[in-house]
Amino acid sequence: MDKSKGFDWRSAISKHTILIVLIAMVIVLAFLDRNFLTFINIKNIIVLESSRGIMTLGMCIVMISMGIDLSVSSVAALASVVSSSLVQELTYSGRILHGVGPFPAWVALIAGLVVGAIIGAINGWIIGYIKLPPFIATLGMTTIALGIAYTYTNASPVSSLSNDFKALSQTEIGPIPVTAVYIVCLGTLTWVLLKKTKFGKYVYAIGSNENAASVAGVAIKRTKVLIYTYCGILAAFAGILMAGRAGAGNATLAKGYELDAISASAIGGVSMTGGVGTLGGVIVGILLLGVLNNGMLLLGISPYFQQIIKGLIILIAVTFDTRKNSKNN
Repeated sequence: MDKSKGFDWRSAISKHTILIVLIAMVIVLAFLDRNFLTFINIKNIIVLESSRGIMTLGMCIVMISMGIDLSVSSVAALASVVSSSLVQELTYSGRILHGVGPFPAWVALIAGLVVGAIIGAINGWIIGYIKLPPFIATLGMTTIALGIAYTYTNASPVSSLSNDFKALSQTEIGPIPVTAVYIVCLGTLTWVLLKKTKFGKYVYAIGSNENAASVAGVAIKRTKVLIYTYCGILAAFAGILMAGRAGAGNATLAKGYELDAISASAIGGVSMTGGVGTLGGVIVGILLLGVLNNGMLLLGISPYFQQIIKGLIILIAVTFDTRKNSKNN
């Protein structure tokens, strides 16, 4: 049979493996627990996974450029306590525990995003201009940002937040959580940046071959600063939303989220060696991890065993990516 005249099922399955796994997972969980496909549970998945999803959008651009950002969880935590301290209302004792608030919610939002932008820009500057490896640079920044967050709060939660600030993440537009609107808008923005701008072309060029990109006239150093700045802003926004949803900023708020962001990106097809990845695949990776997290909770799987499952998924995704790249080469 002439394959050119028929549908290439093998190629289609290979191309959409993660989507097929997601659909299969949804079907299995729907049979195992009748509450899985209820509107309330679907809304819970959106709300709980929105912060991870937003963080992943920034991480995927970093990984496409053949980088890594281990500081996103610490950036989120620092942004959460800084923004929370600006909207903290008077406590029962008539005083404010942290900061000098309360300010309007938009002031706290901007302050948190500025924190993320500054740390991201520093990461990009160290990686682009000083040429420190991304793993080392962002690992060091993780410790620094977390230390600042603990020092700023004296290791205590920043609570008693204004209702306007909490509304940033707790509001619903009809039956739809506002966090779903955020991730759709930011996902669209990220897609436009990657596919419709010179910046996006530079990101892929740097990830594919940095030396060739430099010869072609790509501003490597400046682009890396922009890449990590964008990632820092999204991480900060994720932390602000988490603080609003929890009703308090905390230095431990996003602990471990950097691994989830890396996992979702890798599962979604972003190559660990750079230059490869699509936003559509990343969205599927975000949904797959969200469904997996929710399903394990509904089935009563131990939180410790959940970590083992997530670790195995990361190993499988990276192994699959490595083998696929070796075949292509």
